[in-house]
Amino acid sequence: MSLLVVGGNGFIGRHVSARALAMGWQVTSLGLSGKGLQGACCVAADISDIESVRRVLFGEKFDYVVNCGGYIDHSTFGSAGRRLIRTHFDGVLNLVETLDRTSLKRFVNIGSSDEYGNLPAPQSEIVREAPISPYSQAKVAATHFLQMMHRSEDFPAVTLRLFLTYGAGQDEHRFLPQIIRGCLEDCEFPTSSGEQLRDFCYVDDTVRAIFAALDSDLVNGEVINVGSGHAVSISYIIKKVCIMVGAGNPQFGVFPYRRGENMALYADISKAHRLLGWSPAVSLEQGLRRTIAYFSGER
Repeated sequence: MSLLVVGGNGFIGRHVSARALAMGWQVTSLGLSGKGLQGACCVAADISDIESVRRVLFGEKFDYVVNCGGYIDHSTFGSAGRRLIRTHFDGVLNLVETLDRTSLKRFVNIGSSDEYGNLPAPQSEIVREAPISPYSQAKVAATHFLQMMHRSEDFPAVTLRLFLTYGAGQDEHRFLPQIIRGCLEDCEFPTSSGEQLRDFCYVDDTVRAIFAALDSDLVNGEVINVGSGHAVSISYIIKKVCIMVGAGNPQFGVFPYRRGENMALYADISKAHRLLGWSPAVSLEQGLRRTIAYFSGER
């Protein structure tokens, strides 16, 4: 089997590539840097630029595509809106326009729980999305575009709407790695009051969901939540990491909440159970221990 991983050198992309390589698949990793795991064919392209995409993908055939391209960014439209829309929406259009469809079995698009905006929890795929940032708007637009492509041209796409995926290899500037670093260094670190409820899903479980989607003909045209299905407060996570590390001094209430921030964002995962036969297997306790071990150098 041949697999194209867009964003193959990113957090989730590297885990997807690693699993595919272990299964004996031919993996092509596409990203801005042209880097990826050893054993993958690594190519450089900017998915927001159609000519860049055509240079590396035109005429290439893949059985499967997983689009992990782009970066989470909650900037306002005035500061980064057009860039985010080019990456997360135009990038999907450019991929779909360029890809050879003759052998394509599945296009798995990685969506975001941010697409729900401030809708009440637990968030379900049946509601109309309410994006509150250029990033989330671009994600919603990409989701709807792929659904349209399936309805009008039978394009075999599914969007997996990920909640908070965490684990080994995550960018150190993300929430959980920053908390772990602060605890490992036993220093004071500022944070919000931490009353937000969030849904944390360990990366191994997220990758299992991705491969379940690649393998299922029931998912074309669908949007499927991927998360733990359980709500936990940010303050609980911070205190839990402090206890597990045995150090750290969080300063709660220093940072304000983001404007329009959803205070309860956690998934209804019943559709993933039904269509993918999937449920998370790694508990929060297990996932945190593995992640702390990774960032403390116990790899």
